[in-house]
Amino acid sequence: MGSIDKERTIVGLAATDPSGHLSPYTFTLRNTGPEDVFIKVMCCGVCHTDIHQVKNDLGMSRYPMVPGHEVIGEVVEVGSEVTKFSAGDVVGVGCLVGCCRSCMACDSDIEQYCNKKIWSYNDVYTDGKPTQGGFAESMVVDQKFVVKIPDGMSPEQAAPLLCAGVTVYSPLNHFGLKKPGLRGGILGLGGVGHMGVKIAKAMGHHITVISSSDKKRVEALDHLGADDYLVSSDAAKMQEVADSLDYIIDTVPVNHPLEPYLSLLKVDGKLILMGVINTPLQFISPMVMLGRKVITGSFIGSMKETEEMLDFCKEKGLSSMIEVVNMDYVNTALERLEKNDVRYRFVVDVAGSKLLQQ
Repeated sequence: MGSIDKERTIVGLAATDPSGHLSPYTFTLRNTGPEDVFIKVMCCGVCHTDIHQVKNDLGMSRYPMVPGHEVIGEVVEVGSEVTKFSAGDVVGVGCLVGCCRSCMACDSDIEQYCNKKIWSYNDVYTDGKPTQGGFAESMVVDQKFVVKIPDGMSPEQAAPLLCAGVTVYSPLNHFGLKKPGLRGGILGLGGVGHMGVKIAKAMGHHITVISSSDKKRVEALDHLGADDYLVSSDAAKMQEVADSLDYIIDTVPVNHPLEPYLSLLKVDGKLILMGVINTPLQFISPMVMLGRKVITGSFIGSMKETEEMLDFCKEKGLSSMIEVVNMDYVNTALERLEKNDVRYRFVVDVAGSKLLQQ
């Protein structure tokens, strides 16, 4: 832990109330401790979870709050016990910055399921101070929660992979769904969904994008490489695809019925929930029982999976579809994201924004 007298004063954008509006905010970072990495933020992705948090949709928000958990930066300084990183490295920080390191989850290298995990923002660190995210000049992060960005991968392209990328990679990895030849469905074509299509296709899967309307058909088939496109209100087509999918990755972040999608799964098929929803979902039990189907969930991914995913994306030449914006556009970006008006991820150019240089 860094000494208090050497804390750094930096500027970020923070929400101060449930309106979710972000404005400049000055706060302090601890000095670089023995296992810490001091990072100058280059860019940061904008995730739908940022909206939930700044607007207190889940009832757990702490203000003032600097959001941002898809952070790419340059290492400026490392602690005396840091072995994986050195000054000048381009690195990433995702959703977590701490865990207990002693529970079953931590011992099994799935620290994202630790009951004492510490979020990158809207949480309290071990020193008792609030954690703040990547919409700021700098961060100080324990080396365990920092990953090296592969050489040749652009920072802006890498940012969404730290959340959207690993969120789809992790369940495919854990549930034994990485083998080629599987038939998968991606429900919802947003930031996570579009990476789901790309990663699953790179694994050799036949992918059907499932949506509530026809408006993203060309995008899904021609630009992302999906094999089929299914509108959930098309009863005849839904019946045609029934009992054909090995899995569905459900990325929809609002309340929706599960039964139409359960009907698309084969025996032993898996519906994997990923959208953060604060109201109960419903289904009738025979929809699960009569096909031995599984409704499960998955949450981001481990640090090990994050490293694997980055290497996989580098090897396969995968990139996210992004729109780069400056810090003074963040509030507009959040408004547009709430309306699904982005293809498919905003990335904020933090280092190049004058808003934090004034």
